[in-house]
Amino acid sequence: MPWFPGAMSCKSKVAPSVDFDHSCSDSVEYLTLNFEPFETVHRWRRLPPCDEFVGARRSKHTVVAYREAIYVFGGDNGKNMLNDLLRFDVKDCSWCRAFTTGTPPAPRYHHSAVVYGSSMFVFGGYTGDIYSNSNLKNKNDLFEYKFATGQWTEWKVEGRLVARSAHGATVYNDKLWIFAGYDGNASLQDREQACWEEIEQSGEIPPSCCNFPVAVCRDKMFVFSGQSGAKITNNLFQFEFKGHIWTRIPTEHLLRGSPPPPQRRYGHTMVAFDRHLYVFGGAADNTLPNELHCYDVDSQTWEVIHPSSDSEMPSGRLFHAAAVIHDAMYIFGGTVDNNVRSGEMYRFQFSCYPKCTLHEDYGKLWENRQFCDVEFLLGEREEKVLGHIAIVTARCKWLRKKILQARDRQKQKSKQESSEDREESGNQKDRPSRALPLLEVSIREADAQPFEVLMQFLYTDKIQYPRRGHVQDVLLIMDVYKLALSFKLSRLEQLCVQYIEASVDLQNVLSVCENADKLQLDQLKEHCLNFVVKESHFNQVIMTKEFELLSTPLIVEIVRRKQQPPPRVYSDQPVDIGTSLVQDMKAYLEGAGHEFCDIILLLDGHPRPAHKAILAARSSYFEAMFRSFMPEDGQVNISIGEMVPSTQAFESMLRYIYYGDVNMPPEDSLYPLPPYYYGFSNNRLQAYCKQNLEMNVTVENILEAADKTQALDMKKHCLHIIVHQFTKVSKLPNLRLLSQPLLLDIIDSLASHISDKQCTETSSDI
Repeated sequence: MPWFPGAMSCKSKVAPSVDFDHSCSDSVEYLTLNFEPFETVHRWRRLPPCDEFVGARRSKHTVVAYREAIYVFGGDNGKNMLNDLLRFDVKDCSWCRAFTTGTPPAPRYHHSAVVYGSSMFVFGGYTGDIYSNSNLKNKNDLFEYKFATGQWTEWKVEGRLVARSAHGATVYNDKLWIFAGYDGNASLQDREQACWEEIEQSGEIPPSCCNFPVAVCRDKMFVFSGQSGAKITNNLFQFEFKGHIWTRIPTEHLLRGSPPPPQRRYGHTMVAFDRHLYVFGGAADNTLPNELHCYDVDSQTWEVIHPSSDSEMPSGRLFHAAAVIHDAMYIFGGTVDNNVRSGEMYRFQFSCYPKCTLHEDYGKLWENRQFCDVEFLLGEREEKVLGHIAIVTARCKWLRKKILQARDRQKQKSKQESSEDREESGNQKDRPSRALPLLEVSIREADAQPFEVLMQFLYTDKIQYPRRGHVQDVLLIMDVYKLALSFKLSRLEQLCVQYIEASVDLQNVLSVCENADKLQLDQLKEHCLNFVVKESHFNQVIMTKEFELLSTPLIVEIVRRKQQPPPRVYSDQPVDIGTSLVQDMKAYLEGAGHEFCDIILLLDGHPRPAHKAILAARSSYFEAMFRSFMPEDGQVNISIGEMVPSTQAFESMLRYIYYGDVNMPPEDSLYPLPPYYYGFSNNRLQAYCKQNLEMNVTVENILEAADKTQALDMKKHCLHIIVHQFTKVSKLPNLRLLSQPLLLDIIDSLASHISDKQCTETSSDI
């Protein structure tokens, strides 16, 4: 492995017009407004294609980013391999041939290219004459191109690395890392010798593969999908550079409460930006999809990015190349429909808003057990588990019914005790009122341990990923599955089934099968039986001690299943995955939770019922209030400093608190922008509000914006627009409705704007 002296330089990347501290994902640094021209988030834009006079259309090439330019090297045009070097200036959106001296690498494709310092390094690839099908071979040579001088130089590296193409390459810690690829006969796995120096790898090492991308994020290298012989998967692996450990990241997406991963593919691209990996294109089951998939490294979840409405979407393609400059991804070339080579360049605008902390905030509420108002008595031993009525009733109708029944019993008991107290005290009115005790809800059909896992799901939409394959953990999740069926929690059902089916192996399959039979979980029992009778499993399973101890009916069932497998039954009925935490909390805010409100928010005297636990989970302002100085009458006046937000603006903020919604009209964005009054976990809401303002403040609404905002830089910008567009603004009827201090601010700004020369010219006219 070559070692590069010196340290790599890197620039921190920030979202367009959103300035915040990237060193901490939960940063609440002050946001500053920046009203310069900027690109719409998640917008695809088609840039000028490469002119045929500059360079041919191509695929199987590489691109790298250096400063403000994209460099394209090699590939094939459908007839010949190429070794020209093209340069695309991202500021001027112009193409040219890059200046070069020295001997370049031989024409090639499926090579790799990386940037280190002020040089590009090209390794390996497939060379020869594809037109005449002669002299075709893989290479293991290494070339350096110096951007400053245009000099090509071939490196002579000690140690031998197998010649290869369609491999992965990246730079980390001053070293070039090469992984897998194709050597002309078979895909390489590189278990023993991954590069020029020997690397001892451990963990879940990816299978031998080629035509896959790699990307580095959070000090780890990620490999997604690719070809492994005739097999194509959609597995995501991560490699820890420090420990040289591989890990396969589970694709059981429901376990993480997220959309599924991209379908299996090869010839795609993957780039890293902020905490995300972006996968585009490739060949997926004889199709060329053009969705952009995003993987969040922190939450380990996938999602499909929906492009902005004004996007110019690239068509599906494979063997294209991608690179990142600042806050955008650039995609060039590739093979499109009918095996046509492309010369197109596309730009995609990233966003890197602080992550949504909705699930984490509700999860902390569950872990801390603050503000609990319900106590579940579980099983025959009546083990106690605390919870919050607002969360539980929002997520589970079965438990909601139980809570309502328990509340009715509590009211009857309280009424009866009050009546007895009045009789004993002779109707004395000065008797102190009693605080309501925790609501007790008895659930005989549930034990504490599986019920706590179920509660964790209600708060977070996830279950803690147990030790995969461990018998006791699998049996625990089977008990959770039984509860999910009883409580009619479809999403949790699917979570449990996915976990159990993924965890069944040769060591635990008989235990799981026996337990599924006892609990009458037919779907899981069927999965276990089919697993046992597989040709590759059967002999190993029946030779175990556990098989000897199995009940006779199950042994008979396994033998018969082996002799005469039942016909497969296919169902085209869609699987009911239930509702998500976001969907349930949205419905709860919109009316489903009205009867469980326990706090009144007063907005300019108008009451707005809400839920203490939800407000406290998401806002440190409300948490401190309810913990230390909760108003006796249960009513809280709402303001931001001395300003009372509009009803619409406050409803926008409630939507953010309850279910993380950030969509709001521009005028509502004025209120959450001032200092972090309500103490959210990070500045996600402020970042959205800030961009909303930058995109939508115009001459028409500038007066309202200037009047309402308390953000000094926002007000300064408003005044700047007013004085530069004063001939238009002065005709607006709202001008006469502004406050006297604001009118004085406008006059001061106008006075500062008018130069002495303009004053002299005006005086001479008079």
